[in-house]
Amino acid sequence: MGLFDFVINQGKKLFGAGDDPAARIKQEIEAANPGVKNLNVEFKDGQVSLSGEAASADAMEKAVLIAGNVQGVSGVSADRLQAPPQSGKVDYYVIQKGDTLSAIAKKFLGNASAYPKLFEANREVIKDPDLIYPGQKIRIPLE
Repeated sequence: MGLFDFVINQGKKLFGAGDDPAARIKQEIEAANPGVKNLNVEFKDGQVSLSGEAASADAMEKAVLIAGNVQGVSGVSADRLQAPPQSGKVDYYVIQKGDTLSAIAKKFLGNASAYPKLFEANREVIKDPDLIYPGQKIRIPLE
């Protein structure tokens, strides 16, 4: 899957001085339960490396997004996270100031009222469709 870049100073504040970032990120991914078994998380200098077995390509992508949408994370590598190939077409979008899921749905899916599709595709990443923030990266299912 490669390396995903993220905005290092944006996202959920998950750890601070004295915390183990890898342990906190692993805990966050497992709490969201995207479908990853034997998850291992490594963290060094803002870079996260994930390994384990994902039940689906969607599960792998969600684990990457959960890890990357954390303050202090600038990149996530999922090269060691095994998953079946993605069967649909998926794009990624970094939320900009003033964006809404409706506006993003109109831009990518052609219909503002298709925003629930975006929310469902990112349920583990977006807990409330009205609470998205600039710098957050989300999945855009195109099929």
